[in-house]
Amino acid sequence: MAAPLIELRVIGRVLGVFLAGFAVAMLVPWGYGLVIGGADLGALLGSAAVTGTGGILLILACGRQGTRELKPREGQLLVILIWGAVTVFGALPFYFSPYFPSFTDAFFESVSGFTTTGSTVLDDVEILSRPIQLWRCLSHWLGGMGIVLLGVAILPLIGHGGMHLYRAEFSGAKSDKLKPRVAETALSLWKIYLALTLAEWLALQWAGMDGFEALCHAFSTLGTGGFSTRTASIAAFDSPLIESIVILFMLLSGISFIQHYRLWVEGRPLVFFTDYEARYYLLLVGIASLIIAAVLVWENQYAPAHALRSALFQVSSIVTTTGFVSDDYALWPPLPQMMLLGLMFVGGCTGSTAGGLKTARILLLTRVVDREFRRMAEPNAVYKTRLGGRVIPEATIQSLLNLVYLAFVVNFIASMLLAALGVDVLTAIAAVAASMFNVGPGLGGVGPVENYGHLPGLAKWILCGCMVAGRLEYYSLLVIVTSTFWRR
Repeated sequence: MAAPLIELRVIGRVLGVFLAGFAVAMLVPWGYGLVIGGADLGALLGSAAVTGTGGILLILACGRQGTRELKPREGQLLVILIWGAVTVFGALPFYFSPYFPSFTDAFFESVSGFTTTGSTVLDDVEILSRPIQLWRCLSHWLGGMGIVLLGVAILPLIGHGGMHLYRAEFSGAKSDKLKPRVAETALSLWKIYLALTLAEWLALQWAGMDGFEALCHAFSTLGTGGFSTRTASIAAFDSPLIESIVILFMLLSGISFIQHYRLWVEGRPLVFFTDYEARYYLLLVGIASLIIAAVLVWENQYAPAHALRSALFQVSSIVTTTGFVSDDYALWPPLPQMMLLGLMFVGGCTGSTAGGLKTARILLLTRVVDREFRRMAEPNAVYKTRLGGRVIPEATIQSLLNLVYLAFVVNFIASMLLAALGVDVLTAIAAVAASMFNVGPGLGGVGPVENYGHLPGLAKWILCGCMVAGRLEYYSLLVIVTSTFWRR
């Protein structure tokens, strides 16, 4: 008798272990609430109990037979199930609290948090209790480097086939394994992530934030998420120093953590500062900021220093897909708004916590287009596409073109569906783009000082699908709905 294509016991046991670990994470804001005497402790403890019970029951149901090496298809399916379970169970603290009127809103906030999108349905963020605020921002931090990658790093069971999970979740990791064992690689990346978070937490306190708000914003910045403890986001602090610190750590978070490893662990600054993708990424931020600053000075009569500060902050926030706001860019002239919309598609570097298509892929697309122009001029010549000093295989180019095609198909279909639900065209296009590329604020009805709460319930579910598809870069999510995936 042929072995089953996918062994559900194996997947179920690993999923159970993840849920049990996830329940422990829920106890962090609960414990903080106990210390400060905060509200909503029952919501957090009840959520942890439900999540932990679900995980333990799965482990017991699957038994020891669920322990063996994962196959590639099982790894792909497991990543989808883990993200589904995390977003559903992660919504429980919101749903059990009094701040979200429906499970749809609670689920939207959860998906937005763990995919590091940063969209919210709340009109007033300050009404949330501190433990719920902490859970909300912690979701960014867990999802930023990757909830699956964290499991690979700290849960011994996930060593069985962990590379399949590592590759499915962590963009840019396919060719850069830093350690002989994948768990060691994952742990190394999480240590760097933790160190940068600690550094920003201390810097924000030095700049004048209290310890709690500094921690929440450090979680949101390093995860490139954008949830804030204030409804007005970073603009509420009105502090150039705080904005400068946030800009620095947003830009660092948008650079590949593989390069951070080269810099901070291996002590190779030359490799870090000469990385072609990081150079172009920072060059893009600089040029876009200068153009937008010039427009703000010319058309909005901003003072030059204020214009440059606002432009640099919003460009950094959008290109890293963090989504923090220091100025209402919906009031800016059309050119800066259009530039920011374009930067949503670009995103940060591969292997970073940022969303978007990624800078290296945009560079590769330009090289591919340039190659086609040269082929038209000299049809008989043979051209190779190079990037970063190495020849790019045709299979990689084809995979990139397929990815871009999938992104635009998802964008078009989702935008059409939102329009069919009565959402205006600008809001529909901006909301889908901001969700797909995990940015958060968009334009129109979901602009920098607006929220997603007014959208129809079905529109929120569609946008949740866009967020997860963008976070997993389309292939990992869409492959399971193809007949090929389920065929032997």
